Amino acid sequence: MLDINLDKRTVMTMDAGGTSFVFSAVCGGKALVEPISLPSNGDHLERCLATIFTGFEGVRDQLSDNPAAISFAFPGPADYPAGVIGDLPNLPAFRGGVPLGPMLVDCFGIPVFINNDGDLFALGEAIAGFLPETARSLELAGSKRKVDNLLGVTLGTGFGAGLVSGGRPYLGDNGAGMEIWSTRSHVFPGFISEAGISARSLSRFYAEEAGIPIDQAPDPEQISAILEGFADGDREAALGAYSTFAKALGDSLADAVCLTDSLVVVGGGISRGHRHFLDATVARMNGRLKTGSGDEVQRMEVTAFNLEDQIQRTKFANTRPREISVPGSNRKVVYNAEKIIGVGVSVLGTNTAVALGAYAHALASIDH
Repeated sequence: MLDINLDKRTVMTMDAGGTSFVFSAVCGGKALVEPISLPSNGDHLERCLATIFTGFEGVRDQLSDNPAAISFAFPGPADYPAGVIGDLPNLPAFRGGVPLGPMLVDCFGIPVFINNDGDLFALGEAIAGFLPETARSLELAGSKRKVDNLLGVTLGTGFGAGLVSGGRPYLGDNGAGMEIWSTRSHVFPGFISEAGISARSLSRFYAEEAGIPIDQAPDPEQISAILEGFADGDREAALGAYSTFAKALGDSLADAVCLTDSLVVVGGGISRGHRHFLDATVARMNGRLKTGSGDEVQRMEVTAFNLEDQIQRTKFANTRPREISVPGSNRKVVYNAEKIIGVGVSVLGTNTAVALGAYAHALASIDH
């Protein structure tokens, strides 16, 4: 796997949000400049593009060496390999398709890489965050279990995901791999998963529990503060909101893990309140479903552990394979009878993970 801390190349980065764009530069896995934050002007294409050019020019002017590339996350839908941004709900100026990547190549004369924030978040945590930290904790516990796959999900304005396997992000044939937000919701039949897994949905659940209009509902940070006693509000409504949110998230993650068989790391603004929903989410993942004959089975072939809980973390690290005898001989073989995965929260912080993911993706792409 690429060691970003030893690389001396500089990559300019951007964190593209619906209301603002934040520009920076990374070298050797560390930020080189003070971030430049500018309004996105997402409803006016010319002003938005001018903002992007101005931001990157402002970063370049602060660098002592020429940057090797530009790499950043941008909302989809998009043709990321081609650098073309599609019809964005939060940035309506881009509707119809805008070749942002080629325009930046023409302007700055260096390679430009654009990707989904979920993919870059997962890559950053796989290289320098949750994945290596989990591997170290297993090693310290004397476990020989190896972890090499990571599903990263972002919980915020939307619900995003990315998968890294063997140090490489899985992008799919169309750059649309792991678009978890549009999978079917189990909690709300007929709706996409994101309908129950976003900042707005958490506020809506609170409003429904409290019997108030949604425009009067607190945001996720305030809902968390209500539960912790730092803000006034309806505590029962907050508990109910997180309970529904945990069910929706647990169902989606269980579906995903059945395909990825991986660790799961959670990021985004809502993850800051993980103590209010992660236990229930993991319990939902470990639930049971019925077969066609009516028998109950564990819904996943693996068992999930909440690695933010010390007791579960210890059990995870101390789960061992066992030896079984080979019939007709004196030999024994190791049998991994207990299949387990861990679920935890971002080690790096979401913005840092995305930036490091963007940096690593650019360097790997240039080398390839």
